[in-house]
Amino acid sequence: MESIEDTRIPQNNLILQTPGIKYNGVPSRLERLLRERELRKSSKSLYANDGIRDGYRDSDVSVNGIELCLSDGDKRTRDEELIEGLVAAKTLSDGSERLDGRPQKQRLLVVANRLPVSAVRKGEDSWALEVSVGGLVRALLGVNEFEANWIGWAGVNVPDEIGQRSLTEALAEKRCIPVFLDQETVHQYYNGYCNNILWPLFHYLPLPQEDRLATTRSFQSQFAAYKKANQMFADVINEHYQEGDVVWCHDYHLMFLPKCLKEYNSKMKVGWFLHTPFPSSEIHRTLPSRSELLRAVLAADLVGFHTYDYARHFVSACTRILGLEGTPEGVEDQGKLTRVAAFPIGIDSDRFIRALELSPVKYHIKELQERFAGRKVMLGIDRLDMIKGIPQRILAFEKFLEENPDWRDKVVLLQIAVPTRTDVPEYQKLTCQVHEIVGRINGRFGTLTAVPIHHLDRSLDFHALCAIYAATDVALVTSLRDGMNLVSYEFVACQASKKGVLILSEFAGAAQSLGAGAILVNPWNVTELASSIGYALTMSAHEREKRHHHNFMHVTTHTSQEWAETFVSELNDTVVEAQLRTRQIPPQLPTKLAIERYLRSNNRLLILGFNATLTEPVDAQGRRIDQLKEMELKLHPDLKEPLRKLCNDPKTTVVVLSGSDRNVLDENFGEYRMWLAAEHGMFLRQTEGNWMTTMPENLNMDWVDSVKHVFEYFTERTPRSHFELRETSLVWNYKYTDIEFGRLQSKDLLQHLWTGPISNASVDVVQGSRSVEVRAVGITKGAAIDRILGEIVHNNDVKAPIDYVLCIGHFLPKDEDIYSFFEPELPLGQAATTRNKIANHLNRNTSNHSAGKSGHQAVSYKVSQQASTLDKKAGSNENGNWWSMMRDRMTVHEGSSVLDLKADNYFSCAVGRKCSTSRYLLGSSADVVSLLKELAYCSSYRAASSYK
Repeated sequence: MESIEDTRIPQNNLILQTPGIKYNGVPSRLERLLRERELRKSSKSLYANDGIRDGYRDSDVSVNGIELCLSDGDKRTRDEELIEGLVAAKTLSDGSERLDGRPQKQRLLVVANRLPVSAVRKGEDSWALEVSVGGLVRALLGVNEFEANWIGWAGVNVPDEIGQRSLTEALAEKRCIPVFLDQETVHQYYNGYCNNILWPLFHYLPLPQEDRLATTRSFQSQFAAYKKANQMFADVINEHYQEGDVVWCHDYHLMFLPKCLKEYNSKMKVGWFLHTPFPSSEIHRTLPSRSELLRAVLAADLVGFHTYDYARHFVSACTRILGLEGTPEGVEDQGKLTRVAAFPIGIDSDRFIRALELSPVKYHIKELQERFAGRKVMLGIDRLDMIKGIPQRILAFEKFLEENPDWRDKVVLLQIAVPTRTDVPEYQKLTCQVHEIVGRINGRFGTLTAVPIHHLDRSLDFHALCAIYAATDVALVTSLRDGMNLVSYEFVACQASKKGVLILSEFAGAAQSLGAGAILVNPWNVTELASSIGYALTMSAHEREKRHHHNFMHVTTHTSQEWAETFVSELNDTVVEAQLRTRQIPPQLPTKLAIERYLRSNNRLLILGFNATLTEPVDAQGRRIDQLKEMELKLHPDLKEPLRKLCNDPKTTVVVLSGSDRNVLDENFGEYRMWLAAEHGMFLRQTEGNWMTTMPENLNMDWVDSVKHVFEYFTERTPRSHFELRETSLVWNYKYTDIEFGRLQSKDLLQHLWTGPISNASVDVVQGSRSVEVRAVGITKGAAIDRILGEIVHNNDVKAPIDYVLCIGHFLPKDEDIYSFFEPELPLGQAATTRNKIANHLNRNTSNHSAGKSGHQAVSYKVSQQASTLDKKAGSNENGNWWSMMRDRMTVHEGSSVLDLKADNYFSCAVGRKCSTSRYLLGSSADVVSLLKELAYCSSYRAASSYK
C-alpha cells in the first residue's frame, strides 16, 4: 500500500492550500476532508456485520462506569480514502484488496501508558488477561476501519526473560504489544512525574511543596525517568513500525514520545492527543521542564485536545514560552507547521441505548423505581478525586435542603465515588472529608426510614450503571476541572424515556458540547449550584424535552467512533497538506563539498552576517533569555582565531554585512583585515581605512525625527521593548516583551506610521519576527552588494576575478535578495544584466520617490551594457590586460562585473531560518562556528603544504 510519503509532488506544483479554494485542479483541504467523510460513511456498510473488533467482542468487556474519562483515543477510517486530483491523481491508499475483497486497512499503532488489558501472572510462563475499559478503550472498540495494534505497559513488573516472552505471546492474541518498565522507572516516571507533577499542574493545582531541600534534584530525577520511559516506548514502536503506519500517542504520560519517534524517522506519521485540560501559559510556565515538553510535543504532525480552550492554551504556551508563531492552523517554527486542533471525544451511544432493552437492565430500573418511589432521584458519579467537586456538590445539596424544607422527603442524592489512589494521603483525607459531610447531612435531614444521601464507595457493573442512569431525574456533574467527563454523555444516552436534566460544571470539557442543553454552573458557587438544583427539579416537561433533544442529538452524532476517525483523517491529511505548502525547506549545507570547492578556487569571497550568525547564542534551550546580553552583540569567542586565519589568506576576501551601527562593527571586527558594511551597506570601510558612505546624493531623511518620536512613545508604553537610532534607519524591537501584547503594539505602531509620519516619505517598512524597521527606500543587503564589490575593486583589494562565493547570514526576508544577486544560473551574456536588476530596481524607486534623480535610469542602462561586455571578455580570457582594463573602466555600483562565478562554486546559506530563498541551511551560529573553523584549518593546512 502506498504511503503518503511515497507520493512524489513536483516542486513547481507546490501550492499553499486555503480551505474551500481549489488551486490548479488540486482539491482544497476542506474538499479532501469532505470526500474522506463520505467514503467513511459508505465504507461502514462493509463492516456492518462484523461482531469482532481486533480480538474483542462486546461481551468480552465488563465496563467500569467510572473510569470513563481517563483516556480517549483517536481513529480515522483512512484505508480507502482517496484524494481526487492530488497532483498525478495520487491516493492516500493504493486501494489494494485483501483476500476477502475488502480494501486493505491502514495500520494504526495506538500508544498509551496502559494496555487495554491487565495481566496477572499464574506461573513462570502463563498469564491471565482481563480486559480493562477506560475512555480510550471504549472509544476505539467500535471502530472497524483500521488494523489497530496497542502498545503500552501491562501494569505488571516482569524482570525475567521467560516471563516477558510468554506475556508478549499472550498479548499478541489481543493485538497488544507490551512495554516492559522496571519497578524503579514506574515509581519515578508514573507515580512521580506523571501523577505528582504533570497531572496536578494540568488540573490547575500547584506543584508539590516538598519538605526537603532536594526539591530540584527530585524534579530532575523524575523528569529523567520520564524521558527514559518515553524512549522505551519509542524503542518498542520503532521495532514494530511499518512504512505507512499511523502512530497515535495518548496523554500526558507520553509528551516526550513524538520527539523520540521523529528522531528515529522524520517521515513517520505521528499524532498526539491530550485527555486532560491543558493549563494556561501562566500555569504551564511554572513547570521546570516546560520548554522541553512543549518542543517534544511539537515534533508531532497533529496535536489534539478536547476543546478549543485547551488548544488555545497550548498555542499560547508555545508563543509565550518558546517564542514561536501561533497561527489559526497551529504552531509554526521556521516553516515547520504543527497542526493544533480540537477533537471533542464522544461515547459509543448505541451501546448504551441497546443496553436499555436488556433484561438485567430493565430489572435494575424497576428495582430502583420501586426503591425510590415518590422521590426525585439525583445522581453524582465520579472517581473520588480532588478535581471532581464532590464536597461542593454535597454542600450545595445541603443548602438546597435548608432553603427548601418541602423537598426534604421528596428528593434523594445517589453519590457513587469510586476509590482511587487510596495510598495517597491527600486522597485519604478527601475520603474522610466526604464521609464526614455525608454523615452530618444524613444525621441532620434523615428519618428512621429514609436518608437524603446514599453514598457508595465502589464502582458499578455496566448493567447497573445503565439502569441508574435511566432512573435518574437530575444528574450532577460538578467538576472543578475536567478534560471532558463522559458521565454527562452516558447519562444523556440513557435518558430517551425520562428526559432528565443535566447540571454541568462550566469547567468540564463537556460544557463546550452540551452547554446549550444543560444547566451550566460554577461549582465553587454553592449558592448558585443549590439554586440550579431547585430549578432542575421544578423544570417543565416541555423544557426538559427540548434540552434533552439537543443533547441527545449531539451525543448520538458525535460518537467516539466519529471522533477517532476524524482525528486520524486529519492526521493523514496534515501530511498531505505539508507537501502542498509553498514554503520549501532548503537542504543542509554540504560542508565537505563547500570546503572542497573553497580549496580549489583561486579567489574567494566570504560574505557573513553578524547577529545570530557570528554572535554567541545566549538563549539556548532550557536557559532564560538574557535581554541585556543579547542586546550587546559580541563576536563568538570561538571564532576569533579562525576568522583571523581566513582574513589573512591573500586569496580570500571577508565581508561582514550587517544592519548594525558602525560602532558595533568597529568594536567587534576592528582588529581583523576585512571589509565592514554597516547599516545594510550604507557605510563601508576596509578595517585599515576610514568609513565611507554609499548613500545616494540628496537622500531625503526628513522623516527620521517624526518616526523617532513614534518609536519613543511605543517604547515607553511597551515594557522591555527598545529602539535603535541609526543614521539611515530606525528599528523598534519587541522581542523580549509579552508576545501577544507586543504584536498588538506593533500593529498599533504600524497603523500610526502609515497614517502619519511616513505617509508621503520615501521609506520602506520592514517587519521582522519581533521588530519593525523604517529605512530609506530601496536599502537592502542585496542592493548593497554591487556597491561593496565596486569599492573592493577600486581599492585594489581583489587581484583576480572572484570564482567562489560563500554567503551566510540570518537575514530578514526583505534582505534575502542578497542570495539571488550571486545566482550564476543564466547564460554568460545575461549574467551582468541579472545582477544589475537590483540596482535598476533601486534606481527606479529612487527616481519615483525622490526629486533630482532623473538621470539614474540612464546610468543604470550604461552600467548593464558595459558589464555585459566585460563579462564576455572575461569568459573568453583572450586579453591578458583584462583585469587592469576592467578596473580602469569600473565605476562604483559596477562591482558585479568582478565575478567569474559558476553555479557549483556558489553557496548561499541561511542560519536558523528554514523559510529562505537560500540554497542551503545551517541550524545555528554553532554550525557557523564549526564551518569556519574547518575552513580555516583546511586553508592553513593547504597553504603550509604548498609552502613545503
